[in-house]
Amino acid sequence: MSLNHINASQGYVVPINPDGSSCVVLVCEHASNHIPASFDALGLSPEQRQSHAAWDPGAMGVASRLADRLDAALIASGVSRLVFDCNRPPSAPDAMPARSEVVDVPGNAGLTEAQRAARAADFYHPFHSALRAQIARVADPILITIHSFTPVYHGAQRAVEIGILHDSDTRLADAMLRTAGAHTQANVQRNAPYGPEHGVTHTLKEHAIGQGHLNVMLEMRNDLIETAAQQDAMADMLASWIAAACAHVGAAGGVQCRA
Repeated sequence: MSLNHINASQGYVVPINPDGSSCVVLVCEHASNHIPASFDALGLSPEQRQSHAAWDPGAMGVASRLADRLDAALIASGVSRLVFDCNRPPSAPDAMPARSEVVDVPGNAGLTEAQRAARAADFYHPFHSALRAQIARVADPILITIHSFTPVYHGAQRAVEIGILHDSDTRLADAMLRTAGAHTQANVQRNAPYGPEHGVTHTLKEHAIGQGHLNVMLEMRNDLIETAAQQDAMADMLASWIAAACAHVGAAGGVQCRA
């Protein structure tokens, strides 16, 4: 299943394969660049709405394929992160940023507390409620969030190609880093291009770390997952890598990669 855009008709929380047999629960918080019509495009140009400022290009394509390879459930957000970044708590300024890298977001400038609360009620709370319910359906859940990042940020080239991100629980990240060479020749780095100091581990902290669930956040450079063929190849590689890493840490129930 390949989804690059998620339409409003599909709702703002998109569950994929909710009855999957895997103990892995996948999350894609920045799956869509959709901005509901009531927001008047947040004052952005079409080019800005297509850019990485509005979503994580390629991430949903990889995540949906990975859900298939692992027979795992996937919870995705169906709204642009500029409307609400579901990987941030409602109190965070960048949950509804007035500026994203070099892109000003007029529709987010000067939001009142009431407006921020209304957006949280419409987008953040339904997303995290759905994710919480999905996790509760799984024995010994393993939470894996899927993201992409731009090759150039604030004018600086990024050498990292795949980031393995974690917060205080390093178990699964450590296992993936130890086994990386058997699965990919990509430039793999720990907590790059972002780390917990940038506030990017909110979903992991909210749904996994306090509960003792294995967890990791995966970041892929988006020029490596632009096409359907690239997304297929990345999902194939990640599926076998995740299964190996879970076996390495002795994950209860195991994780199987389907051909």
